[in-house]
Amino acid sequence: MFLLLLAIPQPAFAQQACTESLASLYERVSPSVVSIQVTKINKAKPQRRFETVVGSGVVIERDGHVLTNAHVVDGAASLSITLDSGTRTPARVLGMDTVTDLALLRIETPSPLPAARLGDSSALNVGDEVVAIGNPMGLEQTMTRGIVSGLNRILPGLAEQPMIQTDAPINPGNSGGPLVDRCGSVVGINTFISEEANSIGFALPINAGKAILRDLRETGRVIRPWLGLQGREIDSQVTSILRLPLSPGYLIEIVYDGSPAERAGVRGGSLSVVVQGEEYLVGGDILTAIEGTPIRTHQDYLAKVKALKPGQRTRITILRDGQGRELSLTVGERPRLPADLTD
Repeated sequence: MFLLLLAIPQPAFAQQACTESLASLYERVSPSVVSIQVTKINKAKPQRRFETVVGSGVVIERDGHVLTNAHVVDGAASLSITLDSGTRTPARVLGMDTVTDLALLRIETPSPLPAARLGDSSALNVGDEVVAIGNPMGLEQTMTRGIVSGLNRILPGLAEQPMIQTDAPINPGNSGGPLVDRCGSVVGINTFISEEANSIGFALPINAGKAILRDLRETGRVIRPWLGLQGREIDSQVTSILRLPLSPGYLIEIVYDGSPAERAGVRGGSLSVVVQGEEYLVGGDILTAIEGTPIRTHQDYLAKVKALKPGQRTRITILRDGQGRELSLTVGERPRLPADLTD
């Protein structure tokens, strides 16, 4: 028996792009990367009213739509963009999301701009080679190289959005610039630099950005359901160490003032204890179910709340002083929280 193998022609890009030189990749992608200059009014410092912030961005549509970090442009009194060609032009914010730290900008352009191709961040693996392109310290465009060193990282203040961890050097001014794979596709938006360790930077997965682009274009914001709780998983191992009357579930540590949870009478923690290096705020209620669906982990909580809608009445089951009880509350719209947009 003879097996006939048919060679299916592949586009030249598919054959060559992932093996092209880094110099060629930079030459191809960098025209879509821009420098952002922002002037902000600092109300807290009377002697220094004006603050200048620099960042990076990436053109995602040829008509002048640009993605960057929300913290770069938040509170901008004036905003301008310098294109790869050196042309400087005013820009305006179309929409901003404090949860993903993403902003969509628009610049008026008389001719089409080079636009980057958005990739698929779900296809990333630890060890994949990536490059970061941006304008560190306000300098002209720079490219740094590294690998994906971690996926689905949950960061303090960004607990709702898993991030990509990379060792590609990311410096101040790189914020909002693209993280690019070896095929030249944008797989992340560089957003966070760890001050406590070397060679650790973080980027928003581009799939999370693509999921909210329509909302940013059409309404300027992303409407998310919100109960007003913050907590963490507590399992039998933790309860045995603490020797407190706790049960497995979602330990409610913080209840935000004025939130649906507070109005429903949910209680947060009041006593701080450290278990194996982890701090727990105990003494509050334990959430065990939402609409009858068991809640055990942070991901359980996020997934169930995401399925709710602002204005909807919902039932939650809590454990308080060893006794189970049901509470009814009205789902709210997530506001901007104090921890949002921490640089």
